Amino acid sequence: MDMVEEPLTRVMALHALAYCERLFYLEEVEEIRIADQRVYDGRRFHEQIPEYDEVTSLTLESDELGLYGKMDVVRTTNGQMIPFEYKKGCAHIEQNGDVTPWSSDELQVGAYALLLEQHTGQLISEARVYYATDHRTAIVPVNESLRAKVKDAVKRASSLRKSLQRPAVATNERLCAKCSLAPVCLPEEERLLHEPDRTVGIAFPADRDKLDIHVTSPRATVRRSGQSITIDDKDTEKKDVPLHDVGSITLHGNAQMTTQTLHLCASEGIPVHWMTGGGKYVGSVVNAAGGVQRRLRQYAGLTDADTCLRLAISTAKAKMEMQIKYMMRLSRGKFREDLIEEIDTMREALKKSSRAQSLDVLRGWEGLAGRAYFSCIAYLLRDDTRGMTFEGRNRRPPKDPANAVLSFLYSLLYRDSVKSIIIVGLDPCIGFFHQARSTAYPLALDLMELFRVSLCDTVLIGSAHRNQWDEDDFTGTGQQCWLSESGRRKAISIYERRKQDVWKHPVIGYSLTYDRAMELEVRLLEKEWSGAPGLFALNRIR
Repeated sequence: MDMVEEPLTRVMALHALAYCERLFYLEEVEEIRIADQRVYDGRRFHEQIPEYDEVTSLTLESDELGLYGKMDVVRTTNGQMIPFEYKKGCAHIEQNGDVTPWSSDELQVGAYALLLEQHTGQLISEARVYYATDHRTAIVPVNESLRAKVKDAVKRASSLRKSLQRPAVATNERLCAKCSLAPVCLPEEERLLHEPDRTVGIAFPADRDKLDIHVTSPRATVRRSGQSITIDDKDTEKKDVPLHDVGSITLHGNAQMTTQTLHLCASEGIPVHWMTGGGKYVGSVVNAAGGVQRRLRQYAGLTDADTCLRLAISTAKAKMEMQIKYMMRLSRGKFREDLIEEIDTMREALKKSSRAQSLDVLRGWEGLAGRAYFSCIAYLLRDDTRGMTFEGRNRRPPKDPANAVLSFLYSLLYRDSVKSIIIVGLDPCIGFFHQARSTAYPLALDLMELFRVSLCDTVLIGSAHRNQWDEDDFTGTGQQCWLSESGRRKAISIYERRKQDVWKHPVIGYSLTYDRAMELEVRLLEKEWSGAPGLFALNRIR
């Protein structure tokens, strides 16, 4: 039987390992890499390294060392080859004024020295690291101590690669402030579990700089045009969107996309979603970032009945508390007495759900609270004169305009939930609250519960009270009611605007858009079975 070969370790990965073992694991084992501005600046800096008569950008690998990498420059001085590593930052200055390399830089250039030594057969006794910001060069003796450090680091890298668990967050908090993977690792949020009174530094971006493109016209075709996405609609002018501005593309109804464009989106990690003209989610294509380690941890966590019940209770409580808070806000004054019975029912269901001993019991209390909640919405929309009266929740298919809007909004939320789960790298098929069904992802349905009130119910009631809906926004046959093309465009516009509203997390303490909040919740959910539970489902509506 063939033996599985140990993969070679990138020399740059040793730099990450010396900086933070968690960073190494995320980049090299789970293969999560995010290029922030500092990364781009570093790439541009290396592209500008001047050409020398000596060897430049030499790529080497060694099975014996277990390493491969591309060094910046190799110079020859007095017949001796010296590997150089160029860094954009400042050198480390000792108290006595000596210029020394940072430990991660020393390990990196030391690994290059060992590779060069094997490649040439010449003993390498010295390496150097040049720091461009302060124009200083640190000399690195390639001695037995450095050789041992390199070999120990390769062994440690191999050990971490075999582990399913992420290493702990760095004890040196200053390292996290400059780390491009802080939005994935969320170290500050994890430290909050041990220091509840600490102020969390903002590492998670408050908003995305990408656009979610919806194509609703049945006469539209999405094409590739160089490094842009072109929406070619026979009834309107072409629209071009630069590729780097596109976060996702959703095709509604009979809208088309060329094969070339689909290939481009897959290669660039841009999710493509399909929805029917009636608003039902069909499916997605995305080059997912999910690694096997994340999914194995998820499977192990969500096959544990106690973990599933704990997460389900937290999710149901969050949803019911937001429903109660929203109804209390809308029923101020004269409406309060009319809704007090339904609100009391919701409060009782909330109280009982906290002590639920099984998922079935919890679902029963959650369903009771839901029926009381929709009765409140029906009361609040009872006097609508624009056809948006709501006599209770009905679906598959919706029978009135209000339910048609709500069903379509829930479909958009489901799409965003799937997208957030895939971006994080989890499997949407494995959830903890909703039962597995062939037509929907359980984990996406679970995540939706945290955002139904804030992103869908508020949009329905707010838009109805502002008289934003017209008769032309709906179409129907018999008792079925659907959004027309103009209605879908209007619902998408209102929903996408709502996603950009800024909201402050009540526990973590920083502000971000609802759009980003969905991804944050998925990352906090992953911590529930990855050694840092306690931060998931703490978000609440304002």
